[in-house]
Amino acid sequence: MPQSLDDLHLVSRETQRETMRRAQQELMLAAFGGKVAGVGNAARARGLVVRERENSIFSDAWLPLALLFIVIGLLAGRNAGLIALGLVLLLIVGVSTLWKNLSLLGVSYERSFDRTRVFPGEPVVMTVTIQNDKLLPLTWLRFRDSLPVAPAGDVPSPAGEFAGSYQLQSVFSMQSHERVERALTLRFPRRGYYKIGPVSYESGDIFTLFTLEREHRYIDTLVVYPQIWPLEELGLPPKEPFGELRVRQSLFTDPIRTRGIRDYQPQDRFRDVHWKATARRGHLQTKVYDPSTGMTMVVFLNVATFARHWMGFDPDLLERAVSVAASIANYGVQQGWGVGLYANGAVPNSDQPIRVPPGRAPDQLSNVLEALAAVTEFATGAIDMMLLRASPQLPWAATLVLVTAVVTDEILLALARLHEAGRRVVLISLSDEPPPRVAGLRGEGIVIYHIPSSTPAFRAGHRSATATEAALSRIPTPEPVQLELEAVE
Repeated sequence: MPQSLDDLHLVSRETQRETMRRAQQELMLAAFGGKVAGVGNAARARGLVVRERENSIFSDAWLPLALLFIVIGLLAGRNAGLIALGLVLLLIVGVSTLWKNLSLLGVSYERSFDRTRVFPGEPVVMTVTIQNDKLLPLTWLRFRDSLPVAPAGDVPSPAGEFAGSYQLQSVFSMQSHERVERALTLRFPRRGYYKIGPVSYESGDIFTLFTLEREHRYIDTLVVYPQIWPLEELGLPPKEPFGELRVRQSLFTDPIRTRGIRDYQPQDRFRDVHWKATARRGHLQTKVYDPSTGMTMVVFLNVATFARHWMGFDPDLLERAVSVAASIANYGVQQGWGVGLYANGAVPNSDQPIRVPPGRAPDQLSNVLEALAAVTEFATGAIDMMLLRASPQLPWAATLVLVTAVVTDEILLALARLHEAGRRVVLISLSDEPPPRVAGLRGEGIVIYHIPSSTPAFRAGHRSATATEAALSRIPTPEPVQLELEAVE
């Protein structure tokens, strides 16, 4: 008898290993004997069947009773009624047992989704496909699927809430080789990683004397991105919100920001030639790009909502911090910058902090949003220590943006040290009170914003679709060539 939770887990693992071992042995014996291995044994050997259970209203007294009827009928001068009753009982038991053993053979249950990455409130269409791939028809077949949220709209099958999750129950009567599809819509109100499954199969014989139930470890994961807001709805300026980025000299240039044109020089690249201006002036002209130090931005997210972790956490404040971090990352990607994310929250199923190195890959925004979707209230360490440790590994010209719901003296000291070292830092505070003024923290190159809970975006409630579409649609475009031609004159 297990004495603790650890013992209980150990017993459960050992039981599962023993089930898998026995199933593998049965598969080997079937292979050596030239027999066809059952689907159930194959699934158990792979560890896909979590649990199997058989129910029956059949009594062990039925077989002796059937034999007794046959014997009495024979002794009573071959009484046809008693003999027939005994044979019928034997036939029912035999047919029911065989039907039960074959009921879940060739039965499959599959889910498919129109998309697996969405924003809060967006619909996800889940299509369930059930197939009976054998000659034997099924008078009844029941599936129970675990859902994290209740399906929206009219559900063809009942769905009930159980222990914080929803059970989608589907009951079918299927012919041989029949395929059935059903679609339902799921809406997730908040960001996160949502798991769907496991699923249980249940069927039996035509007389409902025996039932066989199997639970399969069939899990699908849906990722709900955090809410994204346009910067102006958060109270941030939509143009250069992190300070002036232009400098006199820079080793790097921004190819989507064309400042003007000039005469071609031998050291210029041939691909930078402005051919329309060349044709207008009669000699080679070269594009002049705007040098920029803001081409790399790294967002640091503090998941702590109180000064000390043992004080608990504010779930609404944490969601606002995650949403602001996602909005800033989205803005940086739209500007063509390299964007990264560091958070002192844990990666799912681990104790490691979240790190997305800065980059300009086409899927960089998706990587950042997936990381933010996984953020929990558990802090792996202090954000000020993460800032100081991670900054030497980041490009020197990178802009470090700290999003935090609580501003402590340690955070202010870390920002001051980074500023004194020549790093470009930005502080975005979500606390109700504005961050204190600290000597040496405000000045050239330092930007501080305060976004309280009274910000219009947060007061508006969940307008996820409208706000997200507005934020994602504001993609900057290069300056038109016509403007440059007009500037030539």
